[in-house]
Amino acid sequence: MNTKLNTSDWILLSIIFGFTILLGCIDYYRVDNQLIEYLIDFPTTTILSILIILVFIQKIVPSFLIENKRYFSFFITSLLLLTFAGTLDNIISRLTAGKSLSSITNIFSYLNGGLYNAVEMVGFPLGVLLIKKFYEGQQELLKTQKLQKENELKLLRSQIDPHFLFNNLNTLDALIDSNPEKAKEYISKLSLIYRYLIQTKDAEVMELSKEIEFAKNYIFLIQTKFGEDYEIDLEKNTALQDQFIPTGALQALLENVVKHNKATGNNTIKTSIQFNEGWIVISNSKSNQETNNESFGTGLENLKARYALLSDQQIQIYNTETNFDVHIPIITLST
Repeated sequence: MNTKLNTSDWILLSIIFGFTILLGCIDYYRVDNQLIEYLIDFPTTTILSILIILVFIQKIVPSFLIENKRYFSFFITSLLLLTFAGTLDNIISRLTAGKSLSSITNIFSYLNGGLYNAVEMVGFPLGVLLIKKFYEGQQELLKTQKLQKENELKLLRSQIDPHFLFNNLNTLDALIDSNPEKAKEYISKLSLIYRYLIQTKDAEVMELSKEIEFAKNYIFLIQTKFGEDYEIDLEKNTALQDQFIPTGALQALLENVVKHNKATGNNTIKTSIQFNEGWIVISNSKSNQETNNESFGTGLENLKARYALLSDQQIQIYNTETNFDVHIPIITLST
């Protein structure tokens, strides 16, 4: 909580105390108080109240509640401060009314009256100000968390692009010599992919329909590079409206399939992408060849981290002897 008083805090206090002084003047007028009581009592009460509020906001609350959680010390300190300030205000009011202090017979009762007076003086404005500062603190925290989330997402997405670029440039270099016509088509698909990557570089999530088109182009690159080693079946789905997934999610999962499964002999790596009641299921057969499967790869780990930032539902992974299945939740944005 920011303990410094800003302009809006002072405006709020001015309105509250202005209204309080107005009501006090009406009460004084009804009982026919002297002019000196107007000139001394109201400024004194207002100054004392503001001083108490400043001490609470900038010293007592931070020291005893925010930093150290010393609740008993907070209670005792608050009690003493309020009693002192309220009693002082009562004494000044008594003197301006022409009454003698010697007529006070019960000190304990007078101190108790001072405490009640202080609570009346600062209870409402202090409570309102604390609620306002707490709300502002929560809003600032939410902004900070949102900015941190955006920065983390951008960092995670940035880890995909360099690896993706180098792989495809190597493929294109070999394809230009062996099959120029295929190379032209490869360049066309690659340009569509990079146009999409540039257009969506700052997007946390993207429409599922656009991600599917992006995946189709990426599948073309895979099958052009590896031929029949990878068989990928993308289920057709027309009910894609208002459905989203993290940008580049399907590409990351397809890249994970290729990275961790090497086709050997007649052992084609079969992959299916299906849609099942709010989930996308990416299932691939596993190769017999041992691969480095540490943490299932950077791409999948990044995707899991992005889902942790974007959704309450998380990725589900099912790893058996013959298949590796990843279930990712479809995100529905709230309006």
